[in-house]
Amino acid sequence: MFPDTDSSQTIINCLIREANHYGIEIILNTAVDSLQRSGAQWLLSAGNRNIPSADYVCIACGGFSKASQFNWLEALGHSIEPPVPSLFTFNLPKHPITNLMGVSVEQAQVKLKGTKLEQTGPVLITHWGLSGPAILKLSAWGARELASANYHFTALINWLPVFHEQSLAQLLQQWRIEKSAQKTGSRNALGLPQRLWEFLLTASEISPDWKWADVPSKAMNKLAKHACNFEVQVQGKTTFKEEFVTAGGIRLSEVETTTLQSKLQPGLYFAGEILDVDGITGGYNFQHAWTSSFIAAQSIAAAAAS
Repeated sequence: MFPDTDSSQTIINCLIREANHYGIEIILNTAVDSLQRSGAQWLLSAGNRNIPSADYVCIACGGFSKASQFNWLEALGHSIEPPVPSLFTFNLPKHPITNLMGVSVEQAQVKLKGTKLEQTGPVLITHWGLSGPAILKLSAWGARELASANYHFTALINWLPVFHEQSLAQLLQQWRIEKSAQKTGSRNALGLPQRLWEFLLTASEISPDWKWADVPSKAMNKLAKHACNFEVQVQGKTTFKEEFVTAGGIRLSEVETTTLQSKLQPGLYFAGEILDVDGITGGYNFQHAWTSSFIAAQSIAAAAAS
């Protein structure tokens, strides 16, 4: 997935080198204003620049965050699935758990209350809320549903997916006997990060200095609930930068799946995020961009040779 240099500049250099090798002109800082068909040719209008006519056009400009930015493509007759953010983190303004920024749990289960959406995987606590693969995947699967809720919803976190409330409560009751003289704040046997464990104890009104034998049953049940069904109110998405990906774009029913040519406009091709395709975290969006570009390029080459 990543070059040996671990730098994105290496990928940019590779693309520029290939473009130079094949004599491809790269025009920077120029937005396409319109795209029109004139006989068998495509005419591009881009500000004051004179762009030569083309037999084929491949649009691979990435996604747009606003529906109005698709106007020049709608003018060609194409339908647009409205764009919404995807792959974003959850914002928990002023929630005390954000004091644990940097703490991560390798296997946590996150559910969105009132929906069927849930994911299990790494969760990272940040200074603004929650991130990590499980959160990003949830944001992708629920992109439109969460947008319609204006990014205000309830998330339920099971920090210990091998347990549910009842089974963990039973284990904790055993600890009252087996670990009766140990302090609750001692390194827990559940594998949770120590800072998170102490946070859950405090949230359950249990002092880390108490001995297990002294913990009231009510507080024990509260600890089981917080560990297996921790409820947070999400109030917004990513706050520090733009989202990684947008869902929405050119409607797939209007594109030939085997060639990525427009069904409405012969000689017009699409590749990458301009299409209504978005994937979960893990490199799937990169792979779609590269694969769709390869298919479109092969299709154009075959059409030009025929």
